[in-house]
Amino acid sequence: MSFEFKEAVRTQAPLLVGLAGASGSGKTESAMRLATGLAGGARFAVIDTEAGRALHKADDYSFDHGDLHAPFTPEAYAEAIRAADQAGYPVVVVDSVSHVWEGVGGVLDMQEEELERLAGADQGRRKAMAQASWIKPKQRHRRFVNDLLQMRAHLVLCFRAQDKIEIVKVDGKTVVRPMQSLTGADGWVPICERRLPFELTLSLLLTPGQPGIPKPIKLERRHAPFVSLDAPLDEDAGRALAAWAAGDAAAGPSEAEALTAAILGRAPGAAAAVEKSRAEKTAAQHLAWLRRQAERATAGAPA
Repeated sequence: MSFEFKEAVRTQAPLLVGLAGASGSGKTESAMRLATGLAGGARFAVIDTEAGRALHKADDYSFDHGDLHAPFTPEAYAEAIRAADQAGYPVVVVDSVSHVWEGVGGVLDMQEEELERLAGADQGRRKAMAQASWIKPKQRHRRFVNDLLQMRAHLVLCFRAQDKIEIVKVDGKTVVRPMQSLTGADGWVPICERRLPFELTLSLLLTPGQPGIPKPIKLERRHAPFVSLDAPLDEDAGRALAAWAAGDAAAGPSEAEALTAAILGRAPGAAAAVEKSRAEKTAAQHLAWLRRQAERATAGAPA
C-alpha cells in the first residue's frame, strides 16, 4: 500500500457554525443573517424543529423550509441534513439541534430506554448499569456528528441554552453564582452533548442581555477577524467566512484595497477616516464600512 502526500491547499472547506442562546438572544435572527451571507444571496435550507417558528422570518430572508418532527433521533437529524446537502443547498440552518439531546426520542430518552432494558425497575441494578446504558446512545450520537463532518454545505447549527447556577465555596463562604463552564458564559450553557461545540469550526454563545452579539466558545485566530465580538452577527460576517472557506484568503484585502482606491479617487479627503476605520475595526467591520462609503462616494455624498 502506497501513501501519497500533496501540497496542502485550503479550498471549498465547509463550515460548521454553532450558535447557542436562550429565547430572546437573537439566535434564529443571527443564523438567518449569517446564512444569507454564507450563501451569497442564494436560497438556503432551514430544518425547523420549533413547530414552524422559522417561518416567521420568511418575509425577511430567502430560504426553503422543512419541518423535523419527533422522535428527534440522531438518525432523523442526519437524514434531514443529508437531504438538504444532496439537494445542493449551499447553506443548511438547523434550528435547533438541542432536541437531539433532550427532545422526545433524543439521547437522554435513548439512555433511559437502554437503562430500562438493562435493569428494569431494580434500583440496585440500575445504579450498577448506569454507565453501560450510555454506550449505545453515545455511539449513535457520535455517528451523527461524523455525518455532520461529511457534509459539503455550510451548516449553521442552533442550540438552545439554559441559565444555570452553581454553589461553591469562596474564601470559606458558600456562594451561589452563575455556572462557570467551558461552553458557556454568564451562566448560560448550550443544551447539547458537552463536546459538540468544540467539534464545530466555530461556536458562539448569544445572551438575552445582548441579542445577536456573540461570546466565543470556540473561535480560532484564523476566523476571529471575521466575527465582531461587540456588534450583532450579520451578513458581512457570513460573506467573509464564506470567502475564507472557499480558499480565497486574499479576497477580503483585495476588495478592501479596491474599495479604498475607489473612495479616495472620488473623495481624497477621506483618507483619515479610512485609516481610522482600519485601525479600530475588525477586518469584516472595516470591509462593511468601506462598502458603505463607496456607495456614498458613488452617490456624491461626503465620506
